[in-house]
Amino acid sequence: MPGIDDALDFHPLRIAVLTISDTRSDETDGSGGLLVERVTAAGHELAGRSIVADEVEAIRRQVSAWAADPGVDVILTTGGTGFAPRDVTPEAVKPLCRREMEGFAVLFHQASLGTVGVATLQSRAFAGQIGDSFVFCLPGSTGACRDAWDLVLARELDSRHRPCSLAGLVPRLEDLVP
Repeated sequence: MPGIDDALDFHPLRIAVLTISDTRSDETDGSGGLLVERVTAAGHELAGRSIVADEVEAIRRQVSAWAADPGVDVILTTGGTGFAPRDVTPEAVKPLCRREMEGFAVLFHQASLGTVGVATLQSRAFAGQIGDSFVFCLPGSTGACRDAWDLVLARELDSRHRPCSLAGLVPRLEDLVP
């Protein structure tokens, strides 16, 4: 049965959080704040936190810098995944990915369906891999970030999750995670 195997050691990941918004500040960034809280409460290391404008080049610059940094294993973005004219996160990040993780969008939408119903269709949430880093692009609402972390990412990023987790695919943990 899938789940957390408490007999195994927990290996924290180094996770960076990027908020994509023209209007949020450190004080008003609820979704980024929620992700930071969830990441650290789970025992992971916060590798970075930033806010950039809804602009393709600004998003690419920060995501690329973190993906190239060996101190960052996972990048979580929040914002810019809808259909408003300024929502450009998929257009900015997808070209950087060497692989896409189609299953994340499926699981996110299944989880979100239970909380927001068919409004989940308005999200273009996705995930992929840039170099050896994993990137998860989430909607900008606090509720969507809560759904993504609590119902999907908390388990998949926990090295104790069985039958497997993404932690075992992080190069620095390949030998540590069974």
